[in-house]
Amino acid sequence: MSRSFADIQVRLDKLEQRSMYRRRKVVESPQGRELLVDGRRLLNFCSNDYLGLANDPRIRASFKAGVDRWGVGAGASHLVCGHTAAHHELEDRLADITGRPRALFFSSGYAANLGVINALVGKHDCVLEDRLNHASLLDGGWISRARFEWYEHACVDDLDNRL
Repeated sequence: MSRSFADIQVRLDKLEQRSMYRRRKVVESPQGRELLVDGRRLLNFCSNDYLGLANDPRIRASFKAGVDRWGVGAGASHLVCGHTAAHHELEDRLADITGRPRALFFSSGYAANLGVINALVGKHDCVLEDRLNHASLLDGGWISRARFEWYEHACVDDLDNRL
């Protein structure tokens, strides 16, 4: 094992000794209020499915119809080869509902946060963030080219000092 890999292994071993080594769980059920993990039924407190739509029969049927019509991949970025008429219609409908001239969908919450932060913040701004904010917020602030500082988690005094 090379020196660099040996160093990594030492760090991984230390994480494991402190019970901080992360292992992915295998979920044996669909997403929902409860999950089946390692044969145990558990309450799901960690889902991003806030509205509980992941297994809604109407959403599933619509998804299946979309796969039948459009396939299972975009092929490339929307900016490279365009987006489907379905994506375009969805954005138009959201714009109409919200009374805005346009709407834009992102592929994930992470991508949305990066896109929005970079649209609103630039090199002449300052971003102050709680050091335990979600990675998408921290990364968005960091790559915005603004002056970026984090403050200690939930510490109003540290934030006040930086302001």
